[in-house]
Amino acid sequence: MNLTPLPLTLSRVSTLLILSGCLTACSGDKPSATGSIIDTTSAQNQSADIAAQLPHKAVVYQVFTRLYGNTNTTNKPWGTLDENGVGKFSDFTDVALQDIKSLGTTHVWYTGVPHHGVINDYTAIGIANDDPDVVKGRAGSPYAVKDYYNVNPDLADDPANRLAEFESLIARTHQQGMKVIIDIVPNHVARNYQSLSSPAGVEDFGAQDDKTQTYSKNNNFYYVVGENFQVPDPANGYQPLNGEVNPLSDRLFKESPAKWTGNGSRLAKPDANDWYETVKINYGIKPDGSHDFPALPNDFDTKSAAEHYLFWQSQPNKDIPDSWRQFEHITQYWLDKGVDGFRYDMAEMVPVEFWSYLNSHIKHTKPDAFLLAEVYNPSLYRAYIQQGKMDYLYDKVDLYDTLKNIIQDKASTAQIAIDQAKVADIEAHMLHFLENHDEQRINTTDFAGSAEAALPAMVVSTLISRSPTLLYFGQDVGEQGAEHAGFGQPTRTSIFDYIGVPAHQRWMNNGKFDGGQSTAQEKALRHYYQRLLNLSHTATALKGEYQELDTYQRKLNVVGYDDKVFAFSRYNQQQQLIIASNFSQHEAKQFSLELPKNLMQKWNIHTHVKLTDLLSGSTYQLKLTPQKQGNATINISLQPLESVILSVSP
Repeated sequence: MNLTPLPLTLSRVSTLLILSGCLTACSGDKPSATGSIIDTTSAQNQSADIAAQLPHKAVVYQVFTRLYGNTNTTNKPWGTLDENGVGKFSDFTDVALQDIKSLGTTHVWYTGVPHHGVINDYTAIGIANDDPDVVKGRAGSPYAVKDYYNVNPDLADDPANRLAEFESLIARTHQQGMKVIIDIVPNHVARNYQSLSSPAGVEDFGAQDDKTQTYSKNNNFYYVVGENFQVPDPANGYQPLNGEVNPLSDRLFKESPAKWTGNGSRLAKPDANDWYETVKINYGIKPDGSHDFPALPNDFDTKSAAEHYLFWQSQPNKDIPDSWRQFEHITQYWLDKGVDGFRYDMAEMVPVEFWSYLNSHIKHTKPDAFLLAEVYNPSLYRAYIQQGKMDYLYDKVDLYDTLKNIIQDKASTAQIAIDQAKVADIEAHMLHFLENHDEQRINTTDFAGSAEAALPAMVVSTLISRSPTLLYFGQDVGEQGAEHAGFGQPTRTSIFDYIGVPAHQRWMNNGKFDGGQSTAQEKALRHYYQRLLNLSHTATALKGEYQELDTYQRKLNVVGYDDKVFAFSRYNQQQQLIIASNFSQHEAKQFSLELPKNLMQKWNIHTHVKLTDLLSGSTYQLKLTPQKQGNATINISLQPLESVILSVSP
């Protein structure tokens, strides 16, 4: 998520947890929300199971729905929808979806779909105007949801018919052979949450809350009893809508009593850097951090989702906090609409028992639902996978950060093998990415300096494990995110404002999606991404085993193999791959890659064999070296930023 213009770092998340009174599955040395010790052998088996669920590695295409189809190039800071334009559901034509699928995409994550606060007038269809004092940006944050049972009216050709238009997009996506993911933001909702579309019998969050209590188990919110909410004092010269006159921009927002803010602030007047446009959801955690709901039995890290479902079905209704049921209703509603899975925002700020409850209910309805969570605390990974029944977590804090540091000459490639070893038992659950809406664009001086500088990292990120790969729209054509959009900051494509995405717009070419306006460099980059990501479906070895070769080369002091080179193997009975990448932007690398005897034995190779680079088609020779007791060598020459994916020929 990105509710402020500040980068969301691990240290910032840790601070937020402290502010919340540890209102999450906090733990000490044991990475378990219930205090049980994780069985890593069982975890390895579960990781293998999750990889086996899909016929191939998944590729998730994250698209910021509001921006994708926008052809307007004005890009005025703080521009209105009319000035800067906005993308629509209808922009995802069959041609557009076929173009997305050409990148190897299996799942489209439509970001920003649930109805959130926007500064636009939809009173004609019964939607109240949103107050700029509690909306960030002009187009609003997609992580401040105001109605979970409908979609952002900005995205519809006919806002009154917006839900049907999204249902049509779901159907079109399915017709192109891809599945649909949307966001669920469980930790908080918009300060002005008001559903106009909830099904019969479903009440708004907080409708039945006892507001005389700071905390009550079945309250949806926490309250600052006896105090009214106050709009934060502005910081660094910030003004809503950049100072534009608006009748609601009066530094007043009626909320009595004040609610706790989304990041856990208990102040009636939160700080300008707090997530003040949101309010925190109560999941049955008391202000002192103690739990007010059933605990999972200690052995449930090894139980299936079906067993978790039966456990929660056996609990008395009175023991389940109301907020749990609210989100169960919401997710079941969207499953019924045809949505295939969810990306959960800031999942670690919500207790793991709730995830066991919610995800087991989802899997009961849709066993193949794709459940992806944003978790930044490695000590919680196994709890949220094994007890919370998440399918996938972001591999941000280790692999992403390491790859970025290598690109920036701040780390050695040796760290990659170390990071991968940390998650060996859960590797299939750790989704890999180099861009998403929270992170800086690759093609900026603050990250890589050019789009091509991250290609070796993309090869490693995509191929090193059985986990899915995430591609953010525009990444494949080197988008820079350089616009001063308004509330957002350059280097990240703004999620708060109406803006155009120039490199993507050139590829889109007014709906033709043929790169008709793209540069030759952008086209070449796109072609590289297509080849690489489609290997996720054609290279069967990527569903198999991993063996890092980096440590072995360093132990043998292989000449030419240095801190800018990384090599590893992926294999199964059908296919054997050797992957080697040169992260240096300026120096070619030449070395004789040594393959250990145990790997040759696993592959049942006893003679010299030919290898073919799946990226370039070039051929190499694997030579056995009996004098080294069965080792083999491959002479490899890599140009700057070059990778090879060598497949053993039959």
